Amino acid sequence: MLSADFGKLKKEVELINHSQADWFHLDVMDGVFVPNITFGFQIIKVIKKYAQKPLDVHLMIVQPERYLEKFKEAGADILSIHYEASTHLHRSIHAIKDLGMQAGVVLNPHTHVSVLEDTISDLDLVLLMSVNPGFGGQKFVENTYHKITQLKELIIRKNARTLIEIDGGVTLDNAPKLVTAGADVLVAGNTVFSSDNPIHTIELLKESSSLYSA
Repeated sequence: MLSADFGKLKKEVELINHSQADWFHLDVMDGVFVPNITFGFQIIKVIKKYAQKPLDVHLMIVQPERYLEKFKEAGADILSIHYEASTHLHRSIHAIKDLGMQAGVVLNPHTHVSVLEDTISDLDLVLLMSVNPGFGGQKFVENTYHKITQLKELIIRKNARTLIEIDGGVTLDNAPKLVTAGADVLVAGNTVFSSDNPIHTIELLKESSSLYSA
């Protein structure tokens, strides 16, 4: 939703409601962890008011553990926090789950998937950043395919049920390759909202596989 027109937010939410997308993906940035500021609780509450699908909230903020309950109250159904921003990751993961949300962990492009060796079985999803976080519309990092393969191997080896989500630079061209590599969830904000026909673009993305296109 970062790429949506916030001047007509209700209309944009209703567009996604009537599309084949499964989730709303909300990027929360604080201007500290990443060099940009987006939106907070009030905007999430507005989206939740009109949304007919789960809210997948991605926190790009420092000390995310301070706000878990507030994001739950705002309407988050899935809450993902960055490995790089979380000192006590295991504690935060279980705090999210105890609040009744699904828990995700996000890895920046430079962070190796092996850091999740001891927590992967506790996670509902892992979000791999395929751009450096902070802005929409960036160029896709090609090493993402290799990271997906590594992460899938870890999930299988640990007998986990964790979903793999990809965020950044997802297009109609690379979506099939991402799914083939092992991705379960694709975030495609710029590709969708810059399209002349967002509904059809989402349909084309879904045709890549049975995706939770957010």
